[in-house]
Amino acid sequence: MILRRTIRSLAGLFGALLLGLWAHTTTAGELHVVVLDADGNPVPDVAVFVEQRGAARPIGDPVPAVMDQKDERFVPHILLVQRGAAVEFPNSDVIAHHVYSFSQPNDFELPLYKGTPPDPVHFAHAGIVTLGCNIHDGMLGYIVVVDTDVFAMTGSDGAVTLAVDDDANGWRVHAWSPRFRDSREPLVNEVQRSDSPATTFRLQKKLRPPHGDESESLLWNDY
Repeated sequence: MILRRTIRSLAGLFGALLLGLWAHTTTAGELHVVVLDADGNPVPDVAVFVEQRGAARPIGDPVPAVMDQKDERFVPHILLVQRGAAVEFPNSDVIAHHVYSFSQPNDFELPLYKGTPPDPVHFAHAGIVTLGCNIHDGMLGYIVVVDTDVFAMTGSDGAVTLAVDDDANGWRVHAWSPRFRDSREPLVNEVQRSDSPATTFRLQKKLRPPHGDESESLLWNDY
């Protein structure tokens, strides 16, 4: 009798697991996003994030991230994280850096240091965080804090494919880069529910040059 009940329990558990797997695989879909410049060329390294309207799946927990400092640069230049994420700021250079941001309400300061600070910085508010170094004026970096767990950066082809829920009523797609001339707020496209959802951002203005020693992708007077 005990063995029979155990078998029934295991069968029920196995059935529940299969049902959960089936539900997950049948609700997962793909949203294809492309970013093109004013001349129709692909734009890489654009932060893309998606709000899913009416999706049943809850937003997952934020994943910790790392914003490193190498060769007097922030690496990566743009870091895309979920709201509430803890971000480590190691300094891999042999010289000290003084990292800070004036971007409220996510402003913070890490006074002059080498190595890795003992505590990460938690970003509790969605928005674009501009990073600087109080020692090296040419150091600029960005953290894009988003209120969703569906996000990624475009590749060299200016495209990214994101996993979305098929049961969503639609998708609000955001795209941002410091190279956009109107860079204070992300661009937004509304995407309706379909079998193969996709959207293309076609920029109207010429891009700022990539960030480098001679040309800054976001001027300090635009901060």
